[in-house]
Amino acid sequence: MYEPIRTKSVHSTMAGTTSDFPHRSREEELDIQLAGHLAALLAVTDELRALGPSADLETAAERLAAQVARLRGGRTPLRAAPAAAGDPGALHRRAHALAGRALVVAASRADTAVAILSAERMDAHAAALSADPKELSTA
Repeated sequence: MYEPIRTKSVHSTMAGTTSDFPHRSREEELDIQLAGHLAALLAVTDELRALGPSADLETAAERLAAQVARLRGGRTPLRAAPAAAGDPGALHRRAHALAGRALVVAASRADTAVAILSAERMDAHAAALSADPKELSTA
């Protein structure tokens, strides 16, 4: 009744075959994602530094740059000279959101140093927003 299959199947499994493109581990992917969030937070921090000098922002920028370099295998992040124009409230809100994203990724990869740094930055930006009530009203 049934005739046996005489040709090779067009369907194949991936088991036992080598791929022709590199794969990254979950940890490597999280490192890349975390470095991106921290680099974005560093860019916003640099924009805030351009609005007015602050020892806290200087220290934060140095710590962020060090963490980005660590996650990128020693390569330091590129830093542009930011323009002095910008809404401080919007910058603080954006920085707070970026720090929150970095905190989530740092927690998922159990990176305590970055988690602490991210939480500190969230607190600092939340405090800056609460210091000026009119900035909170536009949130």
